[in-house]
Amino acid sequence: MKILLANPRGFCAGVNMAIECVDRVLELKGAPVYVYHEIVHNRHVVDRFTRQGVVFVNSVDEVPNGGTVVYSAHGVSPEVRQRSNARGLIQVDATCPLVTKVHNEAIRYARQKFTIVLIGHADHDEVVGTLGEAPTAIKIVECVEDVEKLEIPDDHRVAYLTQTTLSLDDAGRIIAALKQKFPRIQAPPKEDICYATTNRQTAVQKLAPECDLVLVVGSQNSSNSKRLVEMSVNRGTPAYLVDDASHLDYNWFDDVKTVLLTAGASAPEDLVQEIVKLLVERYGATVESRHVTDEDMHFELPVSLRRLEKQHIGAL
Repeated sequence: MKILLANPRGFCAGVNMAIECVDRVLELKGAPVYVYHEIVHNRHVVDRFTRQGVVFVNSVDEVPNGGTVVYSAHGVSPEVRQRSNARGLIQVDATCPLVTKVHNEAIRYARQKFTIVLIGHADHDEVVGTLGEAPTAIKIVECVEDVEKLEIPDDHRVAYLTQTTLSLDDAGRIIAALKQKFPRIQAPPKEDICYATTNRQTAVQKLAPECDLVLVVGSQNSSNSKRLVEMSVNRGTPAYLVDDASHLDYNWFDDVKTVLLTAGASAPEDLVQEIVKLLVERYGATVESRHVTDEDMHFELPVSLRRLEKQHIGAL
């Protein structure tokens, strides 16, 4: 058996930044640290932080008055920030800058009186946060069928935005349908689907046809990880999403000669290496790293965290 290791894979710049934010707040404040929603959508990352004293909450009302709350990488709505302000919370904003970009586009289009079509999964934290920026101006579509049902007056200016972790295949079909129905629809100034989502999907798109099986390391609530599975299946190669090595089914490997192994943008690399080790030990697999594209993006820590660090130093 041969293992092809897709590169790039795993943590993106936004995930690295968000995780470092929680690490720094733990150092500054000590446990418990409150995080609004899962900091990133990965069970292992969340469990590791929970063991360190991080408390993940679904409402800022669960944070003690005057406490510190970290916003997840997926962003939050203005309403959440307002409730935090009312409770006197110290807010550390770990929102991915590429998600913030989509929020800013929604605000700008809404101010210009556009009807905004937001392509994404309605229950995803990122989409919920973006919708909160302009709830009366935004219509959510999840599929081509939703586009067909859209009713927007002819005299309305229309623009579209997308969730950053969408399938390139699905987004392309939905955008094509929107352009057919609304020929004058405006696209975002720059592609909303993030570089990491694009790069990981492109790697699967190029490498999956060489393989008999694709394994994607990531959690079931990770949108970008699930899209990697779809990318492979759409090209005829069976694929499975696994949290870690314990979720492997050895029946998958019957008559398999080449396995592509990749990981979603919120999946830690040690989980990938555990699977590599297991396959090497069980099947005598050889490992080949396959580089598809360069990736050197880095995001600075947010101003809200740097301000908190300065205050901490000043209090010493």
